[in-house]
Amino acid sequence: MPAQPKHPERVLFLGLDVGTQSTKGVLLDAATGTVVARAAHGHGPSGSTSGVLIEGLPPGAAEQHPETWIEAVRQVARALLGTPGVQAAEVAGVGVSGQQHGLVVLDEERAVVRPAKLWCDTSTAFEAEVLSQALGRHVPVGYTASKVRWLARAEPEAWARTAHVLLPHDFVNLRLTGELTMERGDASGTGWLDPVTREFDPAALAATDPALAERLPVLLDDGELAGGLDAYGAALLGLAEGTAVSAGGGDNMLSAIGSGAVRPGVVTVSLGTSGTAFAWSPTPILDPEGLIAPFCASMGGWLPLLCVMNATGVTEEVRALTGLGHDQLTALASSTPIGAGGLTWLPFLVGERVPDLPRASGALLGMRPGSLRPGALYRAALEGTSLNLGTGLARLARMGVAIDEVRLVGGAARNPLWRKILAACFGRPVIALEEPESAALGAALQAAWSVARAAGIEVRLEELVEPAVRRVGAPEIPTAAEIEVYAGLRGEFEASVARLFG
Repeated sequence: MPAQPKHPERVLFLGLDVGTQSTKGVLLDAATGTVVARAAHGHGPSGSTSGVLIEGLPPGAAEQHPETWIEAVRQVARALLGTPGVQAAEVAGVGVSGQQHGLVVLDEERAVVRPAKLWCDTSTAFEAEVLSQALGRHVPVGYTASKVRWLARAEPEAWARTAHVLLPHDFVNLRLTGELTMERGDASGTGWLDPVTREFDPAALAATDPALAERLPVLLDDGELAGGLDAYGAALLGLAEGTAVSAGGGDNMLSAIGSGAVRPGVVTVSLGTSGTAFAWSPTPILDPEGLIAPFCASMGGWLPLLCVMNATGVTEEVRALTGLGHDQLTALASSTPIGAGGLTWLPFLVGERVPDLPRASGALLGMRPGSLRPGALYRAALEGTSLNLGTGLARLARMGVAIDEVRLVGGAARNPLWRKILAACFGRPVIALEEPESAALGAALQAAWSVARAAGIEVRLEELVEPAVRRVGAPEIPTAAEIEVYAGLRGEFEASVARLFG
């Protein structure tokens, strides 16, 4: 085999996305906007994407051990740098995206005190209600604040041992650089950051726990570096010691960058275990009911976001029940009329955040003979999750968020029927993007931007994003008739939710 050509003039950036099920990574040539390598490693046994959560926990609890993420990062970096033609010396920077809201607690030696409680952990619902009453605003159960309050109450010995409170991506950055830092975008999902001032709110910190403030790391500014790879981080990734590591951010914040939601009018919808919809805003968006999260962006500005806890998990239930693959089920659902033969699926299998129903369960309404056939069930799952997202998107619009087009990311974005249903529910064109790992791509783009800024080179993030974010196929544009039909179905869906759950 001939030797692979070298690219001494090429500069690459490594983007990592540490999610719930797996860690994904990309290597980006920022000059051309081309992803030259991709890799992934599951958080389950032997690198699988099943069995990723610690088993045997009480109902509502969802936990992982943070060291699982570090091993996945090691494996992903090894695979990326093992790509033919890639040289470690070409990598000029690293960016890390991480699942939001998780609680990582370390002792004075920076060792993990206990497993991390994750974004989907609803066992802290009581603490979230107490904090909401104390602060006079809605604190979602998934936010980090309720987890800290729960830890101090339920495991006081573990809290007493805790010297540092971090988010998942902060923990990875610490292992890479040896520096304790937190970034404003991800920090805005804790319940402690004032979204207007972009600083920690002393009242929220005190209400969570009087000793919390002294356990938090410093906040980084937009575009600031978290540090450089220390000896451990360099060995972990297989890169040179001192390689720049950007501030990183939460997966939604970095996905916004990697999907091009860096200007008004572009809304990104991510379909994964959870479903999210978010857009960049030049001003903070404050929802009086707290259903739209007033997040900060990881590039300056704000990122109003809605999150539903049930998305691909609902379609996975149908796949597991029927034994059919998603392609087969999509074909059967495509031949099932709109409305799934009268079935309405309220898809709250793990509780829900929007609407705020952490203790709800799913409901399948309108069953008749023949309703439980695979095609009807799968269409009802697609429509139920889409109608719930459509309700949230309508709320975003009422809050003043401009919505010209919707960009779809995540593995389910490839499903043509789901894209069609979403376009009709949203009443907007829906566009699929070429790069499925938008958060990893966003992490690499942020790294490129931050490295340039650190070198004194003035570059707008949009200039780096434009060539890297590429569309697949033509937009899915709904007809007026489809929009009208799904508007009626959404009304029925919302009425059913109100009737069953109040």
